[in-house]
Amino acid sequence: MIRQERARRGLRHLPMIAWLWLLWILLWGSVSWVVLIAGLLVAATVVAAFSLPPVLPGAVPRLLPIGHLLVHLLTDLIRSGTTVAWQVLRHGRNTSAAIIEVQLRVDSDLLITAVAELTTMTPGTLVAEIDRRRQRLYVHVLPARDPADIARHKDAVRAVERRVARAVGTAPEVGVTGRPPTAGGASGGTSQGREHDRGKGT
Repeated sequence: MIRQERARRGLRHLPMIAWLWLLWILLWGSVSWVVLIAGLLVAATVVAAFSLPPVLPGAVPRLLPIGHLLVHLLTDLIRSGTTVAWQVLRHGRNTSAAIIEVQLRVDSDLLITAVAELTTMTPGTLVAEIDRRRQRLYVHVLPARDPADIARHKDAVRAVERRVARAVGTAPEVGVTGRPPTAGGASGGTSQGREHDRGKGT
């Protein structure tokens, strides 16, 4: 019984370890093996040394989705970095940009923060504002030549949201992010058409 109780306590703190690990990676801005291993050790040590309250009650950290999240982060960094570099070389200061509004479906401060941080880490995107009450992000993106580019950037942010929710979110949050967005809905509306093209140049 004692062992089972200790095991349950350990499982309750796994979300905290996952969040500290993710925060370590975000602060370093790297997914190298050294950063990943050191971050995991530091997160586990901090949780073991200090009596920290459980994060996200009911959440279950899922190792495979966490791995997918990190792999997609690395892939997005490489792909987006290449795209931005090509746009700068080709168009210079005339590269088109816009600020887009993305309706989120998760309603957790930690998850929204993680989505915003991961989005900002990707080259060519920068979260300019978080509307916490309405669960919306305003993201500066480039390139933004046409509606197809706008739609692609929105889909990319929502994909990050889904991966974060699947990695460390609660079961209801995972279900919410799996639903198609509905206009004006509190749990997942599309943007209200407030994309503001900044014209030519960033």
